[in-house]
Amino acid sequence: MGDEAKEGEVKKVVHTYPLVRYCDMSEEAKQEIVELVVTACEKFADNNEAAAKMVKEQMDKKLGPPFNVVIGEGFGFEISYEAKNLLYMFFGGNLAVVIWKC
Repeated sequence: MGDEAKEGEVKKVVHTYPLVRYCDMSEEAKQEIVELVVTACEKFADNNEAAAKMVKEQMDKKLGPPFNVVIGEGFGFEISYEAKNLLYMFFGGNLAVVIWKC
């Protein structure tokens, strides 16, 4: 049968490209941040904490502190944030990224 899903099976979709689920930032800021996240996640492929730290430090320099960054798998969130300063995305399949400013 090849790669076709059998009847009744659920086929999992894996995204290897950045997939932005929600963003209320400007289009220019969004593109810049997505590129930064991709760079950090590729540089620190086995260390989500180091990738989050790199993204946070760059965001604080470019847009002013205090930014918060969470990179990981299998988490949920409910946050309060400053308007026009939230980005929620997926990268490399099931790696989720949340960036917000308080």
